[in-house]
Amino acid sequence: MKPAVRVCRRVSEIGREAWDACARNPAYAGNPFIRYDFLHAAEEAHCATERTGWGPQHLAIDDEQGRVAAVMPLYLKSHSQGEYIFDHAWADAYERAGGSYYPKLLSAAPFTPATGARLLARPDVDADEARRLLLGGALTLCERYGASSFHVNFPTEDEWRWMGEQGLALREGQQYHWENRGYATFDDFLAALSSGRRKTIRRERRDAVHGLEILCLTGADITEDHWDAFFGFYMDTGSRKWGQPYLSRPFFSLLGERMADRVLLIMARKANDASGRWIAGALNLIGDDCLYGRNWGCVEDVPFLHFELCYYQAIEWAIQRGLACVEAGAQGQHKIARGYLPRPVYSAHYIADPALRGPVERFVAQEREGVEHEMEWLAEEYSPFRQDG
Repeated sequence: MKPAVRVCRRVSEIGREAWDACARNPAYAGNPFIRYDFLHAAEEAHCATERTGWGPQHLAIDDEQGRVAAVMPLYLKSHSQGEYIFDHAWADAYERAGGSYYPKLLSAAPFTPATGARLLARPDVDADEARRLLLGGALTLCERYGASSFHVNFPTEDEWRWMGEQGLALREGQQYHWENRGYATFDDFLAALSSGRRKTIRRERRDAVHGLEILCLTGADITEDHWDAFFGFYMDTGSRKWGQPYLSRPFFSLLGERMADRVLLIMARKANDASGRWIAGALNLIGDDCLYGRNWGCVEDVPFLHFELCYYQAIEWAIQRGLACVEAGAQGQHKIARGYLPRPVYSAHYIADPALRGPVERFVAQEREGVEHEMEWLAEEYSPFRQDG
């Protein structure tokens, strides 16, 4: 029997043991967003479903013994929301020309702008063969559904370059990441900065925490009361941005139930408030060697509290646990002044219609060059680190 490709409408059709046997491959393990529990929580809480425009179409490759050898998180999308790699201009141009950009296929972790493997295989499986079968399956499914395109958002650099060799258009973007240069304490990190930045960060931290109590919660310390408060923050942030929040209240409970050891919830409340009411919080997920900042919100405006909870507390926590980096999510040049420097992120794209494919390929080639120049310029002109650091 030859390897067989299956399309699964729910990750539960593959199962935790089979999925994580691929996702926990030591070659790229450590990213919590590709684990079964995260993807399953998004589906079970009705965040990533057909109704929300995220119809699961996960691919599974069964080997000759009928065991799952490789998997790909895959969704049939009816819009481009919640992706953080923006192709709205492509969709508008194609539809003005009379085409239908939706549906499209997307391989990604839902609502998550974090780099991680997308072509997942068991460690004992030939990686190149697994990649070939998964990519072939996705392109076949694209044709079967009459989808305009197939996209892979935030893959690893190795996967990205491999997909380029297979003919996909390669796009490059940027985020701002903090890197641990062997710091033993937060003060060691500050010592690597210019004098002006050290003073500014110390002042911001002092002003942010004045009269507040900050708690870093993980594992069993996180309760439903914490999730109730944090969901309120999350919804408030969504309303402020005139956006539609993607995650439901049940999602956070499932996250706490199944991945509590992978969650870092940083919460703030007034020290003199007898009610103990939380006023702000930041959600992070913990990887094997990286802390991933995800969501933030507040119900009271406290100067610099966003920087404290999302950036400085994350750096301090990562240093204490010897993590190599902190990824603080999408966008935000203001992060540079807080020690987060520009780093490339990737996506790969297959466009079915040659009339759109050519312009997209030319655009991403020009965009890559511009992004790389901008990252170099930002790092040189705005880096907060000492020149001799």
